[in-house]
Parts: sequence; C-alpha cells; structure tokens
Amino acid sequence: MHRYIGDRSFYKRVFAVLLPILIQNVITTFVSLLDNIMVGQVGTEPMSGVAIVNQLMFVYNLCALGGLSGAGIMTAQFYGKGDKEGIRQTIRVKLFIAIGICLLFGSALVLCGDSFIGLFLHEGDSGLDLTATAGYARSYLNVILIQMLPFAINMMYSSTLRETGETVLPMKAGIVAVFVNLVFNYILIFGKFGAPALGVVGAAIATVIARFVEMTIVIVWTHRHVERNPFISGVYRSLHVQRDVLKKVFLLGLPLMINELLWSGGMTTLNQCYSLRGLEVVSAMNISMTITDLFFSAFISTGSATAIMVGQLLGAGELDRAVDEDRKLLAFALVLSVVVASLTASTAPFVPRLYNTIPRVRQLATNLLLISAAVMPLHAFANSCYFTLRSGGKTLITFLFDSGVLWLVSIPVAFVLSRFTAMPIQPMYALVEGLNLLKCIVGAVMVHRRRWVVNLVGEKT
Repeated sequence: MHRYIGDRSFYKRVFAVLLPILIQNVITTFVSLLDNIMVGQVGTEPMSGVAIVNQLMFVYNLCALGGLSGAGIMTAQFYGKGDKEGIRQTIRVKLFIAIGICLLFGSALVLCGDSFIGLFLHEGDSGLDLTATAGYARSYLNVILIQMLPFAINMMYSSTLRETGETVLPMKAGIVAVFVNLVFNYILIFGKFGAPALGVVGAAIATVIARFVEMTIVIVWTHRHVERNPFISGVYRSLHVQRDVLKKVFLLGLPLMINELLWSGGMTTLNQCYSLRGLEVVSAMNISMTITDLFFSAFISTGSATAIMVGQLLGAGELDRAVDEDRKLLAFALVLSVVVASLTASTAPFVPRLYNTIPRVRQLATNLLLISAAVMPLHAFANSCYFTLRSGGKTLITFLFDSGVLWLVSIPVAFVLSRFTAMPIQPMYALVEGLNLLKCIVGAVMVHRRRWVVNLVGEKT
C-alpha cells in the first residue's frame, strides 16, 4: 500500500499545490454558476441562449489553455532546473499564442456566430420559443466576446505563476473576480440601484468586468514582486525566443492545442447531438454541466497539481521519484473522485430547484447529474493519466489518448443514437459517458509503460 499512499510530508506538498488551484478553479466555475442561476431566474429561453453561447466559449477557453500548456510544460521544467531566462522565453511564447488564438476565435465567432447558435436549436416537447432563444444567444455573444483577450492574458500569467510555485495569488484574484461578477450580475441583470434591467446582456457585461479585474490584479502583482518572481524582470525587454525553445514549445504545444480544439469541439458536438431531443434538453444539460463542472474542479485541479509536481521533478532529473509520486497522485485522484461523486449525487435533487424553469427541465437536470456522479471516477482517472503523460512532454500521445477515443468512439455512438433511434436522453447520456472506461484502460497502459518519464530541459539522470 505504500506504493499508492504517501507519507504526511507528501500530502502536505500535494495540498500546498492543490488547494490554491482548486479554490481558483471552483471560483472560476462558480462565476459561470452565478450567471446560470441569475439568468435562470429570467426564464428558460434566456438561460438556454446563454448555455448555447457558453458551449462556443468553452471551445475557445480550452484551446487557449491548450495552446499555453505546451509552453507551460517547459516553464515547469525550467523552474525545476533553475533557469530564469528559459522561463522568460516561455512567457514570450505564451503572449504570442494568447493574442493569436484570441484573434482567430474572435473572428470566427463574429462571422459565423449565428450559424453556430442555430446548430443547437431544435423543437422539443415543451413548446419553448426557438426564435427568442436565438435572439438571447446573439445578444449575449456580442458582449461576451470582449472578455476573450483578458481571459487569455490572465491564464498566461496565472499558469506561469503556478508553474513557478506561486499558487495563492491567482486564487486571490479569482476570489475578487467572483465578488465583482456577483455584484454586477445583481445590478445589471435585474436592474438594481437605478441601473436598467439588461437580462442576458447584463450577465455578459458583469463577466467582462470580472475578467478585466482578475487580469489586472495578476499582472500588477507579478510585476511589483520581482523578488518573488525574478523571471519577470526584463521579460519584455526583448521578444526574442531561442530557436530550440521555440521548436520545443511548438512540438509540445501544437498537439495540445489541436487536442483541446478537438476535445472541446467534440464535447460541443456531443451536446449538439443531445440537443436533437429538444430545447428542454439544452436547458437541462446546461444546469447539469454547470453544477457538475463545479464538482469536477476537484480532480481537474488534481491533474494540474500532478503536472506541476511531476514536471518539476522531471526537470530536476529525479525520474524515479517522479514515477513514485505520480502513482500516489493517481490513487489520490481516485479516492477524491469517490467523495466528490457522493456530494454530487446528494445535491442532485435540490440544486435544479434554484432555477426558474419548467418541471420537465428540473427533472432532466437531476437525472443527468446522477449519471454524471456515477461516472466521475472514470473521468478522474483518465484526467490524471492525461496530465501525467503531458508532464513528460508526450503531447502527441495525449492527443491520441484524449481526442482519439472521443472522436472515434463516443461521438459516433452519440451521433447514431441521436439520429437513428428514439432512445431518451438519459440512457443515451449514460451509455456515452460510460465509454470513458475505454479511455481509462488506454491511459493506464500508457502510464505504466513509463515513456513519459523524460527530462526535457537537461540530461537524464
């Protein structure tokens, strides 16, 4: 059992890295939950419109994170090696990536936003207004586009701070952002303190303000605390990046960005398949996924902590220790997922009642939450395997492991079931989610083979 359970000092280090990341992720997800609950008070059609746009923004957010992750792998290993100039160069690469992805996706959503929204609008059994839903979605999208750049820049700084051992400041900035979002949601959605009642537009404005506040806090703190972040000194004095660093980041980052694009696009495609069962399913999926994401933050944060801790050990040349600690982190993620799944299942009957929607949507949301709780251990294990492989730079393998199973197995099954059968949404969703067992098996085999145990920034020891 000592192979899978660490000592007190191990878990002390785990929680030192994990808790700030977890709190920040919970806070970030809580911003979306606030938007959902508050917009959900306005009605089912506004909530569905916001849900559709958030599916599109989900693709952008993950692509931005994926694009930055290749440089992040190098940052963690440069930090383990003690190479400040190497960290500076990865920050410059992150800046180029953040701006490029923002321009690319922003242009696509401006030009094709209406077409993307239309993919999710289908008649159901509850007589919801598709035209009104499309109008709410377009209004929300027009404003929420503004937050794309501050989101990417904030992730660029926050990820660098986490990869270099500073996990608390991004968490504090996230807490401030939640309160800012909460206050402006209340004022702008419902028209309080003399402000106009803007509904979904007010929710979008509140999110934009919160993103700018969070970004500003992180940037100002980083540059004002040079003694704690020595790599930031002179980081923009030159935008030069050495060819070998750029090549490594490109080789690591491109598969990750493509993977996140395919994975997030695949998840959006799955939701589009589910939407064929009617607009009430879109609303129920929105409630379920927003709440599930809040609980998912636990093992998603564990995956991020795994990438940081294992990546630093690999960069320091402590390869056997990296393998040992990774094994313990995988076991920890599984245990944590069981606890989180129990919490999810216990709250499933009650949370949908917070929404001002029809009973059919509430019942669907409860059933979908129970299904999500049942498969959480599968997601937790697969997620930890993914970050383990990524910590050693095996980004092409993670691409095949993550997006390959989704596009070759899950999506074809969902496509056939949604279009060629009359299967209700609950068993369809359960069957597709259960296919993640295959992903766990593939991940376990890849981690066991140890091909990810690589020092990318120095000689192997």
